[in-house]
Amino acid sequence: MRTPALRPRSVRIGAAIVTALALGAGVVTASPALAAVGDDDPSVGAAAPNGLVVNEVESNGDDTDWVELQNTSSASIDLTGYAFLDDDSTHDAYVLPAGSTIAPGGYFVIDQLSATAPGFDFGLGGADTARVYDPAGDLVLRYSWTSHAVVTYGRCADGTGALVDTTASTKGAANDCSSPVRINEVESQDGTPGDWVELTNVGSTTVDLGGYVLKDSEDDHAYTIPAGTTIAAGGFTVLDEADFGFGLGKADSARVFDPRGALVDSYSWTAHAAATYGRNPDGTGDFAETAESTKGTANRFAGVVTAEPWPGGADETVLDDEDTFTGDLSGIDWTTSSTSEDGQLWAVQNGDGLLYHLTSDGQGGWAPSNAAGTDLRYADGTGTPDAEGVTVTSDDPGAVYVSTERDNDVSKTSRPSVLRYATTDGSESTLRATDEWNLAADFPGLGANAGLEGVTWIPDSWLTEHGFADEHTGAAYAPSTYAGHGEGLFFVGVEGTASVSAYALMADGSFQRVATIGSPFAVVADVQFDPTLDALWVVCDDACAGRSALYELTNGVFTAAKVFEAPSNADRTLANEGFAISGVCADGQRATFYADDNDTNGFSLRTGTYPCEGGGTDPGTDPGTDPTPTPTPAPGDGGSTPAPTPGTGGPTPTPSPTAPTAPAAPVAPSETGLTDTNRGGVSAPSSARAGETITVTVGTRYAGDRVNVWLYSTPTLLGTVTVGADGTVRVTIPADAPAGEHRIVVTAEDGTVLGWTPITITADGQLAFTGAEGLGVGALIAFLLLAAGAGVLIVRRRKAAAAE
Repeated sequence: MRTPALRPRSVRIGAAIVTALALGAGVVTASPALAAVGDDDPSVGAAAPNGLVVNEVESNGDDTDWVELQNTSSASIDLTGYAFLDDDSTHDAYVLPAGSTIAPGGYFVIDQLSATAPGFDFGLGGADTARVYDPAGDLVLRYSWTSHAVVTYGRCADGTGALVDTTASTKGAANDCSSPVRINEVESQDGTPGDWVELTNVGSTTVDLGGYVLKDSEDDHAYTIPAGTTIAAGGFTVLDEADFGFGLGKADSARVFDPRGALVDSYSWTAHAAATYGRNPDGTGDFAETAESTKGTANRFAGVVTAEPWPGGADETVLDDEDTFTGDLSGIDWTTSSTSEDGQLWAVQNGDGLLYHLTSDGQGGWAPSNAAGTDLRYADGTGTPDAEGVTVTSDDPGAVYVSTERDNDVSKTSRPSVLRYATTDGSESTLRATDEWNLAADFPGLGANAGLEGVTWIPDSWLTEHGFADEHTGAAYAPSTYAGHGEGLFFVGVEGTASVSAYALMADGSFQRVATIGSPFAVVADVQFDPTLDALWVVCDDACAGRSALYELTNGVFTAAKVFEAPSNADRTLANEGFAISGVCADGQRATFYADDNDTNGFSLRTGTYPCEGGGTDPGTDPGTDPTPTPTPAPGDGGSTPAPTPGTGGPTPTPSPTAPTAPAAPVAPSETGLTDTNRGGVSAPSSARAGETITVTVGTRYAGDRVNVWLYSTPTLLGTVTVGADGTVRVTIPADAPAGEHRIVVTAEDGTVLGWTPITITADGQLAFTGAEGLGVGALIAFLLLAAGAGVLIVRRRKAAAAE
């Protein structure tokens, strides 16, 4: 969730004046928004008289939100001092720095703040507006949308056409307005009933294939697809040899042309495939030999988990009354209940830091028992925790645990924490955290909007019984290694790394990472332990069209066993940041619950089903077996209630009869083996700061594989991670990495070098340039203090004038 803190207007004006005066003195390179910035005028459109236009908007799918401008004029446009806002005028406008220019016909991207680059510190929502103001504070560009684009909103044609859902995201480049039809799989031998070509649609709407033409390598072999043949968004349509009338050879091509004769897509091969040739992933990836023919369905590849249809009900049904929640409902967790066979739900709302306790009416309805929500605070009673995930534990039944990204009152600073709150029913109006585990030291460079999205708890007894491996010690997990951590581990989903990390959280506030689990998703929105399936759910939101994955323990490591699409009738654009599943099996189904961060159409809570066998309840890790849990000390008094310590009354975990074998530690390849022959094959940023988290592209052919990522010259293992469906992994440069020239090296699990690429490491916090050369530190401080004083004086005078 990208939700900023809202600062008082007086503070924003004072800061603006400081920045403006500093710019005038050459101290910094950006100017503030003027007083008029924030004024709105719906009559202003997405094109300005000087030729500047809104050309593309990304509000959901990429690592950051962004707006791309294009210059349709014949002269360069100086954008220095231009300001950018969304639809909320209380947000701090982002002002473009000095030197921001856009060439004739060129592109300029206004990007969201990240750990490595400046930008606006608010997010773009499903229904939002992009507004651009000139240095005088006048609104010059305005573009609004009512829901996230499936890809991006972009002009077709560039600069002049209407803004429509594009075929592919093209940040800082010409928009992709091509046909979304792609060749997805080819059978050239022994097909049923003959050769065939499978097409897919990577766009967002159904495409009429009438008039499209299929050819092989010979132009006189042409088949015109009949009118009325369609292909749904994300769907598949197969063209059979019996229809197109020619066979596909051992060395041949498949080519598709649109009705105007323009080539849409093609693929050539030099030998028959053992099964078929198919794209990995479907529609967008490179062609490779498939594991089996999958005519008319998603492709399958050896060693790659392919998304399959949701096995439960087709619908996600609204549960809450309209406007029950005010938006930003993010995390949700199901537990057993001593008063209801249906159990109970806990949920958190991130923008305003609220905790909800929901109960069942016994007839399928759910509603908060604390209608206004419980206001969450840090231990000292201050702040607004950006509550993203929530869980309960069986070793601490008088508490809930909440995962956060930051303090919303200090929105630009990362504070990825797990907070403990003492409550049994959420009836308190305000709760102070009794404990906080701030994991920031484990995620150097993590963005303020990239922290802990989800949290779940798994008991030590289950982990040891199933042979969980401890990556920290390199041996089988032994709970006694982590004194004072309670009776289980917390698993947190981290948005910025698209991974899950397992932690032992000690009673003294310290912590230790025990394992890291890669995901196939661009975002991890929630995690849920499912004792019924002996598995871990890892869930993505609308960034992945609502997909989810089931992870099972294999050789001590959580590995993706299945990836599911969203329920077939569900709206895949819903920002379902929270996921929970009931432990109650009724009529062969368990209830699933989804928390929609966007409060779409006024509704935030939905339910679906997942198949089960038998009936009854699996209490799993959830409290509630004791109808009268011992209450913890009253919250809100600033005191601290430490987490339970193993061996003080809880059951002793039973060790596994056979100690699991710990995975072998990765072996660094010899530096002499890094040659020009294996250079390339992988890519990474050309430079990075010490402590920064970077994306390394390994290639979609390795999607689902575990790889080791190293930093050279002195070989340092950055992580053993699973390659995502997009062919990338995320790793963090050590905070103590020496500045200078290095290499990023990626190896397979067997030690084979997959490739390497050079990278320049700069010291943590090192600036690429300075804007205050020649100005002494004392003079600079005095100057800024003087400017700040002037800002306060002006604000006071304005208040006085308003009072008069």
